Amino acid sequence: MTVSEPYCTERKREAMKQLQVIAPNDYAILDVPIPTPGAGEVLMRVTAVTTCPQWDLHLRHNKPMFVGHRFHYPYTPGQPGHEAVGVIEAVGAGVTDLQPGQRVCAWRDAGHDHPGCYAQYVVHRAENVIPVPEGLPDAALAPLELAMCVGTVFRTLQPLDVLRGRTVGISGLGPAGLVAMQMARAEGAARLIGFDLNPERRAAAVRLGADACFDPREALPVELQGKGLQTAVDCVGAKASVEFLLDHTADCVALFGVQREEYTFAPRHNALTLVGYKGHFRASAEYALALIVAGKLNLAALVTHTFPLERYGEAIDLLEQQQASKVCFLPWE
Repeated sequence: MTVSEPYCTERKREAMKQLQVIAPNDYAILDVPIPTPGAGEVLMRVTAVTTCPQWDLHLRHNKPMFVGHRFHYPYTPGQPGHEAVGVIEAVGAGVTDLQPGQRVCAWRDAGHDHPGCYAQYVVHRAENVIPVPEGLPDAALAPLELAMCVGTVFRTLQPLDVLRGRTVGISGLGPAGLVAMQMARAEGAARLIGFDLNPERRAAAVRLGADACFDPREALPVELQGKGLQTAVDCVGAKASVEFLLDHTADCVALFGVQREEYTFAPRHNALTLVGYKGHFRASAEYALALIVAGKLNLAALVTHTFPLERYGEAIDLLEQQQASKVCFLPWE
């Protein structure tokens, strides 16, 4: 194996910090050897990594992420961290399109059986990282993997022509919902309506450009009653959230939230187009990155707190209490 490593030679006998979830609601910061990239891999020096509330909270409580899923403890070191930005430290044999010193984001998680990005260094398959520009803060880039996922929904909606000039509803105004809100605006939505139980999240959505936000348990304005939405995106996955949108949308409902229970698509919904989630694509990461560079997608606005890795437990407490939207960890602090 040939490895290009301008920094690693002097670091070979050094250790790095890496977080490991030992058991539900228990974690440790480990000192472990810095890994070496194999063929087709790169070593990334992680400069910032953001939480994924779904994974972090489900892992804390040993609750399956989706039907048929199980957690096993101790969990894979560095996981569930997968939203990261950093710098290429070394490349393995056969990697020719990335070079040491290049700034990149992890746009796709290799899977939770591989070490994750809650660490100072992580090895990635070269195809799972994407070059990103200098000049943007780390917090504006680290959540690119989430934006890629949401971007797949909007790339699916584009050819249906159900966004431009439309009244678009977004249910669930956590990080994914705030990304969806901004993408809908970038795609030309005329009016953006958000729905969330949490008043602070509704306020955050308004600050990012929503025209109005509501608690779905309360009476809606007359113009939104019945089929007041033309297009809607669900970012919750719960039965009540999805069926609320089905009942209030005239044309198209897209489902992004992870489904853990059955939804009822009733005869009264038969005029709707229902759009599912197609998965992870580099083209979706490129779509999201183009919006970031154009100033149409502000991922830094999702980050409410910045901590070192050692404060992981405190960060997940804030997520659980919905006092944080995303926490950005700086592994070198």
